[in-house]
Amino acid sequence: MSRWGFVLACALGLAPLAADAEPAELERALNEQLEVDAEARASQQRVESLDDATQKLLSEYRRALADAESYATYARQLEAQVQSQNDEKAAIEQQLLEIETTSREVMPLMQKMLDTLEQFVALDIPFLPDERTKRVATLKEMMARADVTISEKYRRILEAYQVEMDYGRTIEAYEGELAGEGDPRTVQFLRVGRVTLLYQTLDGRETGYWDAGEKRWVVAPEYAAGFEEGVAVAKKARAPEMLIVPVPAPREAQS
Repeated sequence: MSRWGFVLACALGLAPLAADAEPAELERALNEQLEVDAEARASQQRVESLDDATQKLLSEYRRALADAESYATYARQLEAQVQSQNDEKAAIEQQLLEIETTSREVMPLMQKMLDTLEQFVALDIPFLPDERTKRVATLKEMMARADVTISEKYRRILEAYQVEMDYGRTIEAYEGELAGEGDPRTVQFLRVGRVTLLYQTLDGRETGYWDAGEKRWVVAPEYAAGFEEGVAVAKKARAPEMLIVPVPAPREAQS
């Protein structure tokens, strides 16, 4: 078709066919754009949903790690406690063995100490005989008791030894019965350490002393003044000073 023919065709109304085609293309393009936008929004929502899920999983993972570390720490603490308890159990078992061994060794020693104390009291000058004999008898009865610990038994025996040692450093005056020929008499005794034991009747007419060598009482009026001075010192009525009392002569030790 010639240029004039085309112009003529346009003039006759053939050109609007092309114009009618543009809105359809535009609408199709708009629809495609809307679909793209919708898909983009859907994709964004999926991304956001995945991100939330990822954050949730990450949080749960971190919490699981923290719990695992806590459980591991707790397990280590329990392990340390169990080990400590095992060590303590082993130590207690060892102590029980040592206590059993100590008991086997200490019990004979304490019995020997008690026998020695009993013999010592029997051979010593006869002051406070009832008190001292009763103390030894109480200790012997205690040794057979299961409700008294070994340490308490040992302490009581040592205490008895200490009392006997203290007798050797003190002066004491007391009343008691003088056993000898005839009926016992109540007299006043004067003990000067473990060196001398004197007596005097309550009326002051008779004074005597214990002869350790002869194992008997000896009447000795020459010691009456020394006896009275010693009683005053024992009762703290006068200051200690030199006393004239009988002193046994030293003897050679028997091996």
